[in-house]
Amino acid sequence: MAWVRSVAPKALMIARSRSQSWSHLRVPQARTLSLTVRAFSATVMSPPSKAVVYEHHGPPDAVTRVIELPPVEVKENDVCVKMLAAPINPSDINRIEGVYPVRPQVPAVGGYEGVGEVHSVGSAVKGLLPGDWVIPSPPSSGTWQTYLVKDQSVWHKISKDSPMEYAATITVNPLTALRMLEDFITLNSGDAIVQNGATSIVGQCIIQLARYRGIHSINIIRDRAGSDEVKEKLKNLGADEVFTESQLEVKNVKGLLANLPEPALGFNCVGGNAASLVLKFLRQGGTMVTYGGMSKKPITVSTSSFIFKDLSLRGFWLQKFMSTDKANECRSMIDYLLDRAQEGKLKYEMELVPFNNFHTALDKALGKLGSQPKQVLTF
Repeated sequence: MAWVRSVAPKALMIARSRSQSWSHLRVPQARTLSLTVRAFSATVMSPPSKAVVYEHHGPPDAVTRVIELPPVEVKENDVCVKMLAAPINPSDINRIEGVYPVRPQVPAVGGYEGVGEVHSVGSAVKGLLPGDWVIPSPPSSGTWQTYLVKDQSVWHKISKDSPMEYAATITVNPLTALRMLEDFITLNSGDAIVQNGATSIVGQCIIQLARYRGIHSINIIRDRAGSDEVKEKLKNLGADEVFTESQLEVKNVKGLLANLPEPALGFNCVGGNAASLVLKFLRQGGTMVTYGGMSKKPITVSTSSFIFKDLSLRGFWLQKFMSTDKANECRSMIDYLLDRAQEGKLKYEMELVPFNNFHTALDKALGKLGSQPKQVLTF
């Protein structure tokens, strides 16, 4: 049900005084020429919203705060969504720091993906009703708040049978994995891929989605304490082979593959030596796709890799991809991924954290408390 109330002149002036610096976040402001009319007309408004905001860029633990935002008008094409869950992703942190290539105007509300339940809809909205579950697709800024109002075109309706935590996190990481498996070369059952950063959520999704399609995966992890346990975990997800970087300090890494075919496609999210190891595994004419650079070290490619192996280097950025004419196709892929999650064929570790404990979740996401699962805020 929509929340309807009359807006008197005094209330409008209070809203204006509370929201001057948040005007671009669609906080309602007074309109002096229409005060008399609006005092006697009903306007559909969202409930007040509790939100994580930042007014300038900087260290997330220093610049973010939780505040109350006043109600927002729900216009005829708008949908008001009560957020259910939203993750803290590395890209969210980068946006707050001001280093991500695309970021919202400050002051801003944090968050970029999540899942919510429709609270109310504008008079011209079709296809969505209160109670429906929706996700922003393409992802949209401002998901770290209790109520979010955006145009109906932003929202993609999903099955309410979807596991909530997977619905909240399905776009940024799992969709990246699926698009990269499909968009660069044609892979058939029995083929193989190779990747570094295999313990990342994208890496874990690649392992599982490849296994589901009969595609073998060769996985590279950094040397660490407990690497045997990490290998076992990845193999339980469907990995065929898992190697530490030091295990690959041999002249012929392909001799380690036993009966697996040489991979035609590789994924790199680390850079530096870890990227070179992916290239060593690739067969003649193979392709390496880079989607991250966690080591902050450059990719170095030998001349012979280009001349004698004819390798190709490509890049992938989900945000750029989803701004193309394939955005609608991505919604079908999201539904496919949610089906796999519901079947238990796609899984990764997460920790659900009440929104009131945001700063604890942020400290974990920043690595202050050691290695932690993906932090997912629940509202």
